[in-house]
Amino acid sequence: MLDILHHGGATGVTGSCHQLNLNGENSLLVDCGLFQGEDAEVDTFEQLKIEFDITTVKALVITHVHIDHVGRLPYLLAAGFKGPIICSIPSAKLLPLVIEDALKIGFTRNAQLIERFQAQLESQIVGLEYGQWHTIAKDDAIHTRLKLKRAGHILGSSYVEVSHHDLATQQKERVVFSGDLGAPHAPLLPAPKSPHGCDQLVLESTYGNRTHPNRQNRRAVLKRAITQALENDGTVMVPAFSIGRTQELLYELESIIFEAKKAKWKELEIIVDSPLAARFTRVYRELKPYWDAEAQTRLKSGRHPLNFANVYTVDSHEEHQQTVNYLACTGRPAIVIAASGMCAGGRIMNYLKAMLADQRHQVLFVGYQGSGTPGRAIQEYGPKGGWVEIDGERIDIKAGITTISGYSAHADQKNLLDFVKRMHRWPHSIHLVHGEQIARQALKQKLEAMYERKGRSVGVRA
Repeated sequence: MLDILHHGGATGVTGSCHQLNLNGENSLLVDCGLFQGEDAEVDTFEQLKIEFDITTVKALVITHVHIDHVGRLPYLLAAGFKGPIICSIPSAKLLPLVIEDALKIGFTRNAQLIERFQAQLESQIVGLEYGQWHTIAKDDAIHTRLKLKRAGHILGSSYVEVSHHDLATQQKERVVFSGDLGAPHAPLLPAPKSPHGCDQLVLESTYGNRTHPNRQNRRAVLKRAITQALENDGTVMVPAFSIGRTQELLYELESIIFEAKKAKWKELEIIVDSPLAARFTRVYRELKPYWDAEAQTRLKSGRHPLNFANVYTVDSHEEHQQTVNYLACTGRPAIVIAASGMCAGGRIMNYLKAMLADQRHQVLFVGYQGSGTPGRAIQEYGPKGGWVEIDGERIDIKAGITTISGYSAHADQKNLLDFVKRMHRWPHSIHLVHGEQIARQALKQKLEAMYERKGRSVGVRA
């Protein structure tokens, strides 16, 4: 059985990085992500160092471009990795934008260094079509190939299927890395389909202990949450990742406004306060062939789900500050979508500082809030009349707090079990990663029970 080492993401929901050892001379790295929240509470710089041996790494595979899966990539390249960086074609377009932003925030602001680094990165990126086999290693000892399949998490997201053949022993093994799996009924994206089967599975477990209610009714839940804020003449603050969630929300909001009868909705401003999110949205529009069937139908009817009249983009920092002050003072109804998704930095923080203590406003969580992040604190203590500390300042939470789990881009417990159940050949070994301990343990128990009912054996590492 091939050996799998975890260099992040094994005991938390961030920092995903997994190494598949093919033999003594060859290995494959899957993701190289940044630690966030409680996962990053040790010395941050020490965590960024690439301290594992990369001399055998023949290729890096990127499952998708969220920072907790790609954020350590600059440090990997600085450590001397010069091999191919394999990802889907949409991810190949999005990855340079993510890394450019990561470089400016945590690496350097030197334009020449960034340009040189970006040139190296782009020379190493290999974009693959979904379902296309690609050889990683082939010599007298082994033949190893991989292919990417749609994961349904964000545009370009993939799970990785590795086919390994030991030519000396004639043993064959199939290993699957799930990356982050999406849930059914996500805007813009088709749901992931399970592989035929595998021997080992590295499976995410973010929502391993939960199920998402009302996924098909999420648009109605979103509309109710926004209506409540509009009635209070307040702003709806939506912390959202620049890539994935922002575009899904725009898609859903276009639909709500298109169907609305009331003038108040037709005139509602949707403010995307993130230059990076605006850039990602432009690339999303360029990648329309990768949208799902429903989105394609909407396009053919002449609608523009990511580029409609109500959307207003804030670019400069000065314009951002003016927008914060204007909305905080006037109470003009608006929806603001800003990063970061877990309120761990970014422009959303200024909105929260200005408006959390005002009951007219609303914070709408549509994504996972990692343990130890300000987002988790607001989500947990806000409904209890609590407070949160932002930039050393204690702020009483008087704004309404709403969480819509139906918008999670992650598969829930049932979806994760189905991903295994729908394989024709179930794995005999499952590594649970990318989840808090309580989620991993709950999913482990469910998987073991599922195997027991079928009279099959499995080793689940959690």
